[in-house]
Amino acid sequence: MGNLWFGGNIYTMQHEGDAVEAVYTELEKIVAVGTYEKLYHAYYDSIENEINLQGKTMIPGFVDSHLHILMHGEKILRLDLSQLKSAEEVKEAVRNRTANLSEGEWLIGEGWNENQWEDPVIISRAELDEICPHNPLMLTRVCRHAILANSNAIELSNIKEDTPNPQGGIIVRDENNAITGYFLDTAQELIKKSLPSVSTNYLQKVIEIAVDDLVSKGIVGGHSEDLSYYGSFDKTYQAFINAIDGVNKKFKAHLLVHHEVLEDMLKQKLGWLDGTNYIELGAVKIFADGAIGGRTAWLTEDYKDDPGNEGVAILSVEDLEKVIRKARSHQLPVAVHAIGDRAAEEVLKIIKRNPLENGRRDRLIHGQILNERALDLLKELPVAVDIQPLFVTSDFPWAIDRLGEDRLKLAYAWKTMLDHNVHCAGSSDAPIEEVSPLLGIQAAILRKASYDGKVYSPEEALSVYEAVHLYTHGSAYAINQEEERGRLLDGFAADFTILEEDIFQVEPENINAIEIAMTVIDGEIVYEKKPYK
Repeated sequence: MGNLWFGGNIYTMQHEGDAVEAVYTELEKIVAVGTYEKLYHAYYDSIENEINLQGKTMIPGFVDSHLHILMHGEKILRLDLSQLKSAEEVKEAVRNRTANLSEGEWLIGEGWNENQWEDPVIISRAELDEICPHNPLMLTRVCRHAILANSNAIELSNIKEDTPNPQGGIIVRDENNAITGYFLDTAQELIKKSLPSVSTNYLQKVIEIAVDDLVSKGIVGGHSEDLSYYGSFDKTYQAFINAIDGVNKKFKAHLLVHHEVLEDMLKQKLGWLDGTNYIELGAVKIFADGAIGGRTAWLTEDYKDDPGNEGVAILSVEDLEKVIRKARSHQLPVAVHAIGDRAAEEVLKIIKRNPLENGRRDRLIHGQILNERALDLLKELPVAVDIQPLFVTSDFPWAIDRLGEDRLKLAYAWKTMLDHNVHCAGSSDAPIEEVSPLLGIQAAILRKASYDGKVYSPEEALSVYEAVHLYTHGSAYAINQEEERGRLLDGFAADFTILEEDIFQVEPENINAIEIAMTVIDGEIVYEKKPYK
């Protein structure tokens, strides 16, 4: 028995403008698409429910190709600093939270961003100590490549004035060589290792909170990287299986495997796409560099506003190649975080030297700043790029200060990549950016900065179809599932995002205001704004 969906604008995403009158589904699959009359008569004896969309718009279900599900859930639970507009507002929010802390309890805040402040000064350790003198405190920057910590947290972590910088990280010090409380990239781990361990039950709860929020945004699945941050691969992986069991919760989570827990996965005799119907394991995740905000993205030339600084290589080129070769020894693709052009170029050169012969696709996560050599390699290699359209709304105009005008030609260059047949997938990198695909789609089309409302590099703007394609077919292509997900065609997954308005007809400025009517996973409505008659 199955369901007949009809009565709305149903876009298959096979080609631009390709639409059908109806979709017939059984269990988790689309059986057929076509006219209402044809499907009604062909499957009359099997139709259990007729679902009238009442003029709404059905498209393939949105999939966020790069996010952190657990961190997104924790952002919902923790002190959210992402919308605050000054250091004083951040300090006041922290001060208010200290009142309810018990002895020894950590105060953890998420998402501060000095580039949103009129005075973009980094809050000092002394200021944090004044606000929170008796409890360890850690405030994570929006990019998650930097944290602030107070003296209590630093002492608890046994960090001394003479503690050296780790490979790929910086313990920021002042002119007197005193630790300021600002830790960049791998130096964050010196603080994070002292955080109290969490239980599988806690992780399960956080995943459930995150999934409830994701499906309310029309998202049917996400490619997430969480498995190395919460104590052990086994505990975190089991929490995902428990939380998204296909009964109480449905959501298609594709989990990247950080290279530091690769051995843990292999010990369980797990590999590419192993898991359950809703949890599957993916590529080996590697960090090649940091982020632009903290000036740790690895560039070919110095930062314009910080001469002498080319950013940070998280791993040496030799070690990066060793990690990729280890993945290759197990026939696994890699998904490498590379924001700077030097990072992208080095990663792509290593991939070229170490090709994967089984057709599984490598991924460049971010690909935010390219150079001509990196772009030429992307044209040549079977590498998908996970892009984050919302970065253009939050990174400008300050990104120009970091990079200079000359490097903007191949920065956030999504249209250029698509025009050169580079396959791109759309994502939020949540909790770094808001998780809504509609916001991401709008950003890819408008390229309008939140700070000043100006449009940056309009020649790189995408069409509505291209932008929607990122979050549907693009995300499926990145994980070799473009023949079963991301389109509304016979035999494809019955995963739908149903919108109150036609995304291809509304003005782009209004896309973010479109409401999610329903989210459907495997033919089952998992989120509904209001009951249908």
